[in-house]
Amino acid sequence: MIEPKLEVPAELRDLAEKTIDQAEKAFGMFFDAATKSMSSVPGGPGTDVSKQALAFTEQNMKSAFEHARKLVHATDLQEAMRIQSDFLRSQFTSAGDHMRQMTGSFMQPGKGKS
Repeated sequence: MIEPKLEVPAELRDLAEKTIDQAEKAFGMFFDAATKSMSSVPGGPGTDVSKQALAFTEQNMKSAFEHARKLVHATDLQEAMRIQSDFLRSQFTSAGDHMRQMTGSFMQPGKGKS
């Protein structure tokens, strides 16, 4: 059975890419502002965890934008499904890594302090 090609006009792909770029730029500005805001807060017990959570969120957003760019260029349904499957697998792995790191931070309250 022949897999049908996704007939998406180049103009629509270009528009989708520009939209992704604009959204990524907006999120970048948000993360810059949030990082600056957090660095102005005195170091309390939740500050390190908040910084870590923000870093994880930023990493997840970058992965999502990269995924969206790949998906925009999919030429058939099989490729789109492979891209989606790869993305979900990487997100589950990242979530597990993040949970282990966050748990490690909670389990070592004196970590990084003198």
